[in-house]
Amino acid sequence: MYSTRWARGAALLAVAALLASCGLPRSGPSKREIYKSSVEQSGDAFIVSVDAEVARAASVVPPLGFTNGFLGAGVVGSDDIRPGDVLNLSVWENVDNGLLAAQGLNSTTLQQVQVDGDGYIFVPYAGRIKAAGNTPEALRRVITGKLESQTPDPQVTVSRLAGDGATVSVMGGVGAQGVYPIERPTRTLAAMIARAGGVVIQPEIAQITITRGTHTSTVWLTDLYDDPRYDIALRPGDIILVEKDQRAFTALGATGGQHRVQFETQELSAVEAIAQVGGLSTNFADPTGVFVLREEAPEIANAVLGRGDLAGPVRMAYVLDLTEPSGIFNARDFMIRDDDTIYVTEAPYVQWHKTLAALTGAANSARSVSNVAD
Repeated sequence: MYSTRWARGAALLAVAALLASCGLPRSGPSKREIYKSSVEQSGDAFIVSVDAEVARAASVVPPLGFTNGFLGAGVVGSDDIRPGDVLNLSVWENVDNGLLAAQGLNSTTLQQVQVDGDGYIFVPYAGRIKAAGNTPEALRRVITGKLESQTPDPQVTVSRLAGDGATVSVMGGVGAQGVYPIERPTRTLAAMIARAGGVVIQPEIAQITITRGTHTSTVWLTDLYDDPRYDIALRPGDIILVEKDQRAFTALGATGGQHRVQFETQELSAVEAIAQVGGLSTNFADPTGVFVLREEAPEIANAVLGRGDLAGPVRMAYVLDLTEPSGIFNARDFMIRDDDTIYVTEAPYVQWHKTLAALTGAANSARSVSNVAD
């Protein structure tokens, strides 16, 4: 009998030692442990409970829009030919055996004639002609004048193709990426995007970035259509990139899914972000411990905390309590930003349940051990 009791006691001691030395499985730190990392407890993060005032102060979303340098640029003479442009020339002659046409034909086409660095092109029987600075129509008249003394009533057409001159590059989520000449119908941004086949990604989260030399600026596609100011004049060499919104947040803890999530709208509230990952886990989540972790800009951190001495990125942990009367409203008004982390803590009873389950399982194992000893 004594040996049996000794065996059971030893087994229970072993279980107790095991539970003391090993942590129970969980999805992350508890609410109490996060609060221990606060500045008030010698940590490095400010922990702030979200109310209506905090939601307003912390929900500043950096706006997108073109800078004054882009907005103030006037429309260029988009029809002017420039060095590097590529031209197509067609000449019709009112005789059977013309100067340029082959035997039996009365027209000829000079394809992909590039304007040289000095702005000139060469046309047979017309010689070297200054093209740069002229419009296609003006150049047509010049070539016609050069040829009409050698062939009766010549008819000339001039069209400009993509080349190294007045062109832009259109890339990303458009129907047809490529290099396009700036012409009279396509000398503004919206017209050029339409020329490239339009946007083929979801318009609500489409962004347009213009790179001009060393300057870059971005605007939402919907703002381009809503505000005529953003339909800016293009410049030779502009790079137009159309891409899906690249912002994302990370969801961790007791949520319906734990992963990095792309934004699906231009503005995303905490409620919408939680819903986007499947909501809070009914069986595990603590609705009083929903944290939004971010590196906050000092001007916003000072406004939230009522201070003026913070400088550089500030670690902030915003706490949403969805059980408060206004908790859902505060979460709805609190905007999520790029690279935010949403962490939902487990309810206290979850760890207690895990402990009971571990003890129950360990006790059953101890009984098995004692039965073997008997």
